[in-house]
Amino acid sequence: MGQWLEHTVISRIDAPIEQVWHVWSDLEAMPLWMTWIESVKTIDNETTTLPDLTEWTLAANGFRFKWKAQINERIDQEKLKWSSVGGLPTKGSVKFDEQGENSTIVKLIISYELPKAIARFMKEDILGKLVTNELQNNLDNFKALVESGRGK
Repeated sequence: MGQWLEHTVISRIDAPIEQVWHVWSDLEAMPLWMTWIESVKTIDNETTTLPDLTEWTLAANGFRFKWKAQINERIDQEKLKWSSVGGLPTKGSVKFDEQGENSTIVKLIISYELPKAIARFMKEDILGKLVTNELQNNLDNFKALVESGRGK
């Protein structure tokens, strides 16, 4: 049994919540703005808005991890929660908060389980901040994609 680590990032996006939700809902396009994500593949396409089961591949600094993610809660244009099913133990949520007609706050929380020996190093300022900074850069990339209109 390992230790769970959590990272939270937030961004204000100058776009209506409908557009922000639409772009986020294209899970297979996430490698366009998430630099460590090599691919996202839909396994189960029973829903019309978001797939319930996806396979993720993360590739960073010579490491490659695969896992399946199951969507556990979906409230359109408000919240999405998921957790891994096998592979890398992960869970997370993204929340969308409308701030007027053309502004949306996006809050992303990512958690993952690491062996205790490795988790101890991740808690250190440098490594923990590296992951948080990478997630913030990814959310900033998402913001740029949405605001440019390319993600429509």
